[in-house]
Amino acid sequence: MLRVRKASERGHADHGWLNTYHTFSFADYYDQKHMGFRDLRVINEDRVQPKEGFPTHPHRDMEIITYVLEGALEHKDSMGNGSVIRPGEVQRMSAGTGITHSEYNHSSTELVHFLQIWILPSKSGVTPSYEQKAFPEQEERGVLRLVASPDGREGSVTIHQDVNLYVALLEAGEELVYRMPAGRHVWLQVARGKVCVSGTELEQSDGATISDEGQIVVTGQVKSEILLFDLA
Repeated sequence: MLRVRKASERGHADHGWLNTYHTFSFADYYDQKHMGFRDLRVINEDRVQPKEGFPTHPHRDMEIITYVLEGALEHKDSMGNGSVIRPGEVQRMSAGTGITHSEYNHSSTELVHFLQIWILPSKSGVTPSYEQKAFPEQEERGVLRLVASPDGREGSVTIHQDVNLYVALLEAGEELVYRMPAGRHVWLQVARGKVCVSGTELEQSDGATISDEGQIVVTGQVKSEILLFDLA
């Protein structure tokens, strides 16, 4: 069974410096029908204007993944980490017992466009930690490249939950197949482009839940980028 979450139906807030869309309930946007999917709690699509950013703020007991689509995002946190996240890189921050951090766009001309993803951890009170890895484009072309997992296999970042996150880059007409393990569920997010998922068309920023399917067939309609979450 496949259910589509259209991009146009998401929550939206334009703060001037930040233009943000919420797939699930977040901040001032509340919809009881869209509180998350399995352990996936937040997918925010953010665009931050040049020389703007999120000031230092706290988090706890959440696995936070940042995935940049355009531009560059500077990260600083109370663990002493400082980095710049660019397209092709995945950052994972485990908030655990509590951290503070800030995110900033230092460019004077370009906005930064990224996905902020929150996953509920399998247990609370873990020691806060941070990880960032780059994944070459050639490893994602036409295949689902594992970028986050509970055990860090295949060079993925490690998250404290039974969730596997894959990224794929597809050309028009290119097809890939994902065989769903029994009892698992999938959230598929179209980061860019347009794809057909087992006969259903999804456009840029659309998402879809998929359950009780033996396999998923994804075909690029144009040059596309997708994120696939395999969830318990």
